[in-house]
Amino acid sequence: MPKPFLSIRDLCLISVFAAMIIALSPIPIPLPGGIPITLATFIIPFTGAVLGPKRGAIAALVYILLGAAGLPIFSSFRGGLGMLIGPTGGFLLTFPLLAWIVGFFAERNHRLWLAVGLVLGFVVNFSAGILYFSFVMQSSLHAAFMATTAPFLLVEPLKMCAVFLLAPTVRKALERSETR
Repeated sequence: MPKPFLSIRDLCLISVFAAMIIALSPIPIPLPGGIPITLATFIIPFTGAVLGPKRGAIAALVYILLGAAGLPIFSSFRGGLGMLIGPTGGFLLTFPLLAWIVGFFAERNHRLWLAVGLVLGFVVNFSAGILYFSFVMQSSLHAAFMATTAPFLLVEPLKMCAVFLLAPTVRKALERSETR
């Protein structure tokens, strides 16, 4: 009999991590200067690093679909399709890709590959976000970068470091529990 695309265990892990994304993503954390951050760009790559590319991307996609359906789970407790076609839609739409990239490299079970995956994932996510913002707002790329990315250049590396430090331990614990 062929192996199913997703096992019951996969579905449970995807559900738990989608719930973690939903719980952590909308909470605004104010930075000096009044620009809030969220933990979305921590929990999405963490999910990919722990669950791997397929399950991590699906968990992020569940989050996107539920938010698009109107649940107030995006930044600052907003939801709806308008968030995906609005100025920050490029960041949201590439969250599954961010989780997939980080998960793909994390599967190599070496911290160097995880670091590469985190950097590449963030570059893809932020590049798409900047381009999308520039298109929607009809602004220059420089203006889009200054509005969407520059304020977070100090915070995002801290999130990447947290994923780098925490995810391998959680991933190993999950792998050990699979063999029982």
